Amino acid sequence: MCMGELERKYDVKIETTEDKVKFPDELKADLKSQGMMDDKGKLKLKGVSPKMLKRMKQEFVKCPVLKDDIQFVQCFICPNFQSRVMGEVLCKGNPLK
Repeated sequence: MCMGELERKYDVKIETTEDKVKFPDELKADLKSQGMMDDKGKLKLKGVSPKMLKRMKQEFVKCPVLKDDIQFVQCFICPNFQSRVMGEVLCKGNPLK
């Protein structure tokens, strides 16, 4: 492994949907507790433009750790999230509690 490579288990393809995706209540509570969502339910991710945020809300990944389709925002705040590169997420693949 060269020095520039991030240590990861999975390269997960980011999929898009035209549907309006609702956040599960559990995710909303998590986002609020981390200060990434205000009381009105508006997302505020550091370093992410409103335009990018809108796009992220229509994206999902087939999470190899949770074995489920999850919203990209949920993936983005996950401790396993390494980076987003050319339509893929680099995932550490560690078990989640």
